[in-house]
Amino acid sequence: MFIERRPSFYLYAVWVRMLSTVRLLSACIALSAFSACESDRKDSVVPSDPPPANAYTDNEATRDGIGRTYFGREIAQVMGHPAIYWLERGTRESEERTDLLMQLLGVRDGDDVADIGAGSGYFTLPLARAVAPNGIVFAVDIQPEMIDFLAARARTENVDNIKPILGKIDDVCLAPSSVDLVLLVDAYHEFDHPWEMMRSIARALRPGGRVALVEYRAEDPDVPIKPLHKMSQAQARIELEAAGLFFERNDSSLPIQHLLWFRKPTQ
Repeated sequence: MFIERRPSFYLYAVWVRMLSTVRLLSACIALSAFSACESDRKDSVVPSDPPPANAYTDNEATRDGIGRTYFGREIAQVMGHPAIYWLERGTRESEERTDLLMQLLGVRDGDDVADIGAGSGYFTLPLARAVAPNGIVFAVDIQPEMIDFLAARARTENVDNIKPILGKIDDVCLAPSSVDLVLLVDAYHEFDHPWEMMRSIARALRPGGRVALVEYRAEDPDVPIKPLHKMSQAQARIELEAAGLFFERNDSSLPIQHLLWFRKPTQ
């Protein structure tokens, strides 16, 4: 979880039952609607080059981490699908100004966007509406339960320009040069193969394509989020620049998160 405060057991149990019901009702539809990585595909987007020397180290895990560090940062544990209530909490828009983030992304009709770590589809659906009718949103997640939920939600809301993709821990499973923008909202810090994932993302971007990295600000002690679920601008730059992306700017418009813009070289 992101915060120390825990939801009541009653609310947790209710949500788990709701999620189970949605999965049962949508299984016959959603499971046939998403794509998955093929282990033997010929156009793998994961480059064969190894990560920088000593980028990864393995240590004893702390309470909220996995023990593996990347450029000195311990990688956080993944938020599992039973905590989907956190993504869909009613206070999220006012706390994070998610409406403002959508404006700052500046997507428009015809853009092809990848929402990596898409989760419940909180951003996927408004992105899809913004790029319609000529653009598409690739919604990538490694948890089938999240993909099920998202696919069913898209059908319920009649949004048909979303392609759910069941990704891998080291591959976003997108074709080379297939997207204009990659959105990562509070997900990157949980990648247990960040080098491989960012190289995969860089390959999927078209020349000049952008990455919008949204992470809770580690520099601000008043942001009420567990330390491993926050990132500093300096750390983010080290990690994403190592994968071959250029840092453009930090948009400080959001109340508790960085919006860090990176770009793929044009050549």
